[in-house]
Amino acid sequence: EWYIDAAFGVHPDFKSQTGAVMLFKGGKGSMQAVSSKQKLNTSSSTIAEFVVVDDALQLVLLTSLFLKEQGYTASENIVYQDNKSAVLLEHNGSKSAGKCTCTLNIRYFMINNKVGRGNVQIKYCPTDKMVGDYMSTALQGMKFGNFCDCIMGKTKFGK
Repeated sequence: EWYIDAAFGVHPDFKSQTGAVMLFKGGKGSMQAVSSKQKLNTSSSTIAEFVVVDDALQLVLLTSLFLKEQGYTASENIVYQDNKSAVLLEHNGSKSAGKCTCTLNIRYFMINNKVGRGNVQIKYCPTDKMVGDYMSTALQGMKFGNFCDCIMGKTKFGK
């Protein structure tokens, strides 16, 4: 289960921050975590969320293959996001593109192709449960502690 998120336009050059956390099924412990600055400027939070999935997709697919080669069964490869518009774009491709998203480069619709082939599932996850925020946003208090404990395998995480 992957929790992938973007913090829109948070850098001085208005680029967004990427955050991704992979949790084992059942929500206890993280094998992969990524935090990085996006390489391009985006014009909305929806596009920033869409770009972060495209950036992380290779890692998502390779991790699944790696686990299978190690003898573990990865029955599902799920990506959770907290932006419903981005989820629609990833499922429907250019059919969901509107005025703000119609300029997306065709290469970003690879996500739609991978969803269509069954290589990955994209699902909505409420913002309060988005563990990827730990890698993309400056968190405080209980949310920081809960996500940290989940990533470190100290507590089980439930959607």
